[in-house]
Amino acid sequence: MAIKIRKEDALNYHTQGKPGKIEVIPTKPLSSQLDLALAYSPGVAEPCKEIAADKENVYKYTAKGNLVAVISNGTAVLGLGDIGPEASKPVMEGKGVLFKKFAGIDVFDIEIDEKDPKKLIQIIKSLEPTFGGVNLEDIKAPECFEIEQTLKAQMKIPVMHDDQHGTAIISGAALLNALEILDKKMSEIVIVVNGAGAAAVSCTRFYMSLGVQRHNIIMCDKEGVIRTDRTDLDEIKEEFASDRNIYTLTEALTGADVFLGLSAGNIVTQDQIRMMAPNPIVFALANPDPEISYDLAIDAREDIIMATGRSDHPNQVNNVLGFPYIFRGALDVRATAINEEMKLAAAHAIAKLAKEPVPDIVNKAYGDSRIAFGKFYLIPKPLDPRLITTIAPAVAKAAMDSGVAKTHITDWEAYELELQERIGIDQRLMSRVISRARKNPKRIVFAEADNRKILKAAQIIQDEGIAIPILLGNQEKIEELIKDHSLDLQGAVIIDVYKQESKLEEFGKLLYEKRKRKGTTLQEAKRMMRDRNYYGAMMVELGEADCLISGLTKDYPKTILPALHVIGVKQGVDRVAGMYIINTSKGPYFFADTTVNVDPTAEELVEIIGLTSNAVRFFDIEPRVAVLSYSNFGSAKGNTPTKTALATKLAKEKYPDLVIEGEMQANVALNETLQQETYPFSALANKKANTLVFPNLSSGNIAYKLLSELGNSEAIGPILLGMNKPVHILQLGSSIRDIVNMVAIAVVDAQTKNPS
Repeated sequence: MAIKIRKEDALNYHTQGKPGKIEVIPTKPLSSQLDLALAYSPGVAEPCKEIAADKENVYKYTAKGNLVAVISNGTAVLGLGDIGPEASKPVMEGKGVLFKKFAGIDVFDIEIDEKDPKKLIQIIKSLEPTFGGVNLEDIKAPECFEIEQTLKAQMKIPVMHDDQHGTAIISGAALLNALEILDKKMSEIVIVVNGAGAAAVSCTRFYMSLGVQRHNIIMCDKEGVIRTDRTDLDEIKEEFASDRNIYTLTEALTGADVFLGLSAGNIVTQDQIRMMAPNPIVFALANPDPEISYDLAIDAREDIIMATGRSDHPNQVNNVLGFPYIFRGALDVRATAINEEMKLAAAHAIAKLAKEPVPDIVNKAYGDSRIAFGKFYLIPKPLDPRLITTIAPAVAKAAMDSGVAKTHITDWEAYELELQERIGIDQRLMSRVISRARKNPKRIVFAEADNRKILKAAQIIQDEGIAIPILLGNQEKIEELIKDHSLDLQGAVIIDVYKQESKLEEFGKLLYEKRKRKGTTLQEAKRMMRDRNYYGAMMVELGEADCLISGLTKDYPKTILPALHVIGVKQGVDRVAGMYIINTSKGPYFFADTTVNVDPTAEELVEIIGLTSNAVRFFDIEPRVAVLSYSNFGSAKGNTPTKTALATKLAKEKYPDLVIEGEMQANVALNETLQQETYPFSALANKKANTLVFPNLSSGNIAYKLLSELGNSEAIGPILLGMNKPVHILQLGSSIRDIVNMVAIAVVDAQTKNPS
């Protein structure tokens, strides 16, 4: 399902908080006069002198080695054309975000108001002292070819025009694997290329590097086949001109093995696809609409292998599979260029990764346990965490072997660990959860639907296909809010509880049966059912909804009580607990208990440890648990150290396979070097904790709130642990993003409990 993008949402996204998508964050302390003197004058003179003596020291004393310039003049922005450098800036900032998210690379986006290729070349070349690499973006053809070629010849840092080479590398990997599946040879296939822009030309050249023969390539533009007898050809098109007696795309496709489309949507017909050779390969890569839709192409030929640029179909050719990791590998060996050998290495690495067994973390992210190498899985998925540790080393090694690397990597295992640490290999946790939720959306009942935030979140989850919202509340008020805030919730079910007399009667009787020995009368049970939290919980209990979301406008205890009365805890569980995910630049950390148990005993902490560990595994992460205190292994006395030490002992006995340590202070738990030096016996000495269990509610609650406000971290939760069916309680005043994240977690929780 394609994600629905609304103009208002896109504009709000770019304006909320600080305008734009990127900022500069200092990497050194600046808290004292000494810090400032070291950062600037007079201390900064020392690294300046070192660099003046040897320019290579710029990599040692500055950020150059991890800094890429994303540069455009705005002449070919997305599908919008020549809209100018200012209008290209959101795209360039977005490219910077992808560099950082997927490869840990810092970016300055630079938009240049210059269309003259020679002047633009001079401007970009003059920036070489600042950057470790240059990513050219959205510069129109044919000027982009001259600009990149000249800069690569004149600059001694990696330069790549991603519009050209990104698509070439990713689709090249897909072509390698498609041909392997079909047992066809690269040197024998006939390729029809529709489009003659930067991406089409670069793809064609790259396929020739892979082994496609020049005489087997037919390129078309909007005038038809690019032929040698045409008088309107520029130098680039002349390179691919054919002397075959064919004039139209239809004639070109007759008997062709491969179609590569980088042109416009919906210009290829089913009949044209039927004219191709047996087992045709169709890469229809125009965005957002392919040259022929996936469904039409698959319907036209059962033997087809199909790829598009869309995420809602198999074999998405997405440049994010390439450029972050190609630059990562190039930067890490200080390559002076991104050459053909490095691009070929990237393509072969991508192709090889697709043939390896797909880890559960990827299967779960995409909600498909059957992902395996074949015609519907030619290239890896964008959320595959192995991409960085597969492509970057291959590119770095190719740079070393081809002689363009200025430094060499000798310990490849250490390099792989470094790559994982650069991005926090689990940083994409919520991306995977949302992707997984979209594969099997569940019915989410919102108990507080008469609220703008809830309604906006409901629209988002409906638009993105994450879940199916059910809205509880006064229908007139909800419809008025939808209208006042220009929301679109067409098709969403609205239930006005007060008007559901028969349901109130039915639900009340059921609640009475559950609570009659707890002092609840039938009349009270019927009255309680008018509370939307009770009503929503009963819908989940009876299978009329898959999960309940509430708590935005009520205190946590008041919200959780109805769910406990109606749904209750899992069999074998005595108490529920609350966990927060703290998403940091180093990856996610799991905090418990942060919302439910005020002052648990040692035995109750053991149960919280078990619930939390299972929850961490739910996110495909192996828990490493630290039971926290103000003491390290008996260094201080008191009730809290005694309790947490006993809890650790009991938990180790109950969960012998769990990596757990305590009692210990938070800084020690997160610092394996400190543990190795002072507490080498610690079970966390080789790898720091990712799951922190707090001795009481106050410490856990204070810790996550401080980090979320002061620590530049995102808090996701609270996630309610131990319930018999999916119920999740929002924090009072949660943001729309918080609500959407919680819904995605709730959907995956419901998928686990009810896969159908």
